[in-house]
Amino acid sequence: MLQTAYDYFWWHRLWLPVNLTWADLEDTNDRVYAKASDLYFSIPLAFVFLIVRYIFEIHVATPLAKVLGVKDKVKLRAAHNPVLDTFYKSSSKHPKQSDLDNLARASKFTVRQVERWFRRRRNQDRPSLQKKFREASWRFIYYLLAFIAGMAILVDKAWFHDLREVWKDFPKQTMLQSQYWYYMIELGFYWSLLFRVAFDVKRKDFQEQIIHHVATIILISFSWCANYIRVGTLVLVIHDASDFFLESAKMFNYAGWKETCNNLFVVFAFVFIITRIIILPFWILHCTWVYPLELYPAFFGYYFFNAMLWVLQCLHMFWAYLILGMAHKFLTGKLEQDERSDKDETDIPDEDDDEEPTKNGAVSNGHSVQNNNHHKAD
Repeated sequence: MLQTAYDYFWWHRLWLPVNLTWADLEDTNDRVYAKASDLYFSIPLAFVFLIVRYIFEIHVATPLAKVLGVKDKVKLRAAHNPVLDTFYKSSSKHPKQSDLDNLARASKFTVRQVERWFRRRRNQDRPSLQKKFREASWRFIYYLLAFIAGMAILVDKAWFHDLREVWKDFPKQTMLQSQYWYYMIELGFYWSLLFRVAFDVKRKDFQEQIIHHVATIILISFSWCANYIRVGTLVLVIHDASDFFLESAKMFNYAGWKETCNNLFVVFAFVFIITRIIILPFWILHCTWVYPLELYPAFFGYYFFNAMLWVLQCLHMFWAYLILGMAHKFLTGKLEQDERSDKDETDIPDEDDDEEPTKNGAVSNGHSVQNNNHHKAD
């Protein structure tokens, strides 16, 4: 049964144009084609990325954070209370009013004290500025190097300047060594992001990030197997083009360099809109949707590839909406909070609390910046 399912999954009529089979993509003396088995290499490469990231964050990002003055804020800790702690861990971090009344009676606190306890407890679990800085600096260095490498291997290619060249002789297009490493490194990186997503800083768009990583991995893998490598490299470099601006803006945000952060955010927003809202749909998606039909009838792989690209495009539109909202607040002087970021909650004192409140920081450190991962297809 498994063999039958395997045969149906790799049926050439699903993934290749009419009158072509997988036998047509076997290596010859002068041509080397991508193979599905090549993708296995991306998994150990992902673990290499995790190791390199660990070393980078300790020996590069942490000292850099100190140089730039990134400091963690002192947080008031919630007093140990078994009743409240049990509810916090097993039920909800944000109790309803009815829950507050019941918890107040059970813990012998006032309702205001229970509210304050939950605020402090939530703040204890929030990631530190240095953790956020380390993550941003790792992604910054990767996206910057990936974009430079992508441009280096594409700038002299015919399909970079003429999108019709993407489909010339498709799918019998020999694989270049530079394409192999570019694909494997990108795929390995996205696997590493997926492996780490549960441990990294969680944003409001956590679910969208999961969808983005999974869609990206599927899209990269499929485009490799079906030899959509030329257009795949274009999609990858487009996604890398804006991300390093965003990550650098975050880094300066956490360091408290407000003006530098805001200027980088403006550059990021501009590049993001140009690459992912204009170039990607009106050039790349047009290239993948229209040009192939001039050469062969539509088939399942054609629809599947375009569907996955549109999943990414929908995510880009969602993030563009957040970015434009941030830009509007930025221009009107009302920007106080990163739409996707987790924020520290103000610890409001009342008549029963004689401790000084902690300062509430907009975004993460009182400065404006839009958080986005990312991403590539980000």
